[in-house]
Amino acid sequence: MGPHPAVAAIRLAVRRVLHDVLNEVSRNTAACPAAAAPAHPGAADPERAARTGTDRAGEQPLVLVACSGGADSMALASALAFEARKLAVRAGGITIDHGLQPGSDLRAAEVASRLSALRLDPVEAVAVTVGREGGPEAAARDARYAALDEAAERLGAAAVLLGHTRDDQAETVLLGLARGSGIRSLSGMAAVSGAAGRYRRPFLHLDRQTARKACLVQSLPVWDDPMNADPAYTRSRLRHEGLPALEKSLGKGVVEALARTAQLCRDDADALDRWAADADSTVRDEAGLLECAKLYALPPAVRRRVLRRAAIAEGAPAGSLFARHIEELDRLITGWRGQGAINLPGRVVARRQGGRLVIRQG
Repeated sequence: MGPHPAVAAIRLAVRRVLHDVLNEVSRNTAACPAAAAPAHPGAADPERAARTGTDRAGEQPLVLVACSGGADSMALASALAFEARKLAVRAGGITIDHGLQPGSDLRAAEVASRLSALRLDPVEAVAVTVGREGGPEAAARDARYAALDEAAERLGAAAVLLGHTRDDQAETVLLGLARGSGIRSLSGMAAVSGAAGRYRRPFLHLDRQTARKACLVQSLPVWDDPMNADPAYTRSRLRHEGLPALEKSLGKGVVEALARTAQLCRDDADALDRWAADADSTVRDEAGLLECAKLYALPPAVRRRVLRRAAIAEGAPAGSLFARHIEELDRLITGWRGQGAINLPGRVVARRQGGRLVIRQG
């Protein structure tokens, strides 16, 4: 008799991601044979890599799971532990102590102990200091990803698995919609993101209930973070009030529809980003300045992306560059009335001079 359907589903999702990681490691090895000679003659072959798990140094690649101790990430950790042994991948775990609740250090140590009990190695509990910029949720997220990046670099991890589910994706889309964000925000979380595709989200096509059921049938202890039920947080209110109200009004299937919308928006946003990247060089003069007439001729969605790219290239932080900033930049092109310079985040200043858009620091 096979595993419970919920367990089978999470294991299959993780297995697919691990195969992707192994194939990428193998391709990188084949592309840099001088820098990394594999210990096994067939390690550059994707199928061989999937069997042996060899990376550039001839040892098994390391894949980490980011685990809070909740049902989603514990289900992910258990599936990684099971599948990694079959594929000869080294599997480790990281839990982050945000220090936002009394006893959070003890909770992190307990989660680390549970990961070790799954035979994950290495396992680390990392304490972070959460700032205030962008609000508590954004600040905690920034601190968490900074710690995960540092751990991945230090340990040489090929990938870090995150337990975001289809429900999380639906919440992200609705939050983007409420903020009046563009299509990139509505595309939600990517299955692969981060530097060199470091972060992988195997569960984006699985619902939260599947992960919880997988923990239940495997007798995995889970921790329900009280902050996830605290109405002081926007995502918590959306999860416990907003989405249930939508499903009551519109019927079941809202979460699936929102997740599907995210994928469609992501495909469109990726295509527009590629178009903007190609268009960038065609709207500049010999000195590299943006020509307003050529920018005006671009479709608005492409033009605004070119403007955003230009602002970020001059030092405007991407996370602080909002739609209203890009709209002001766009008016220098489409609604020119002799207006003055525009101040952007990161002490970047944009002004129109002699038919050129000049974007510079300070």
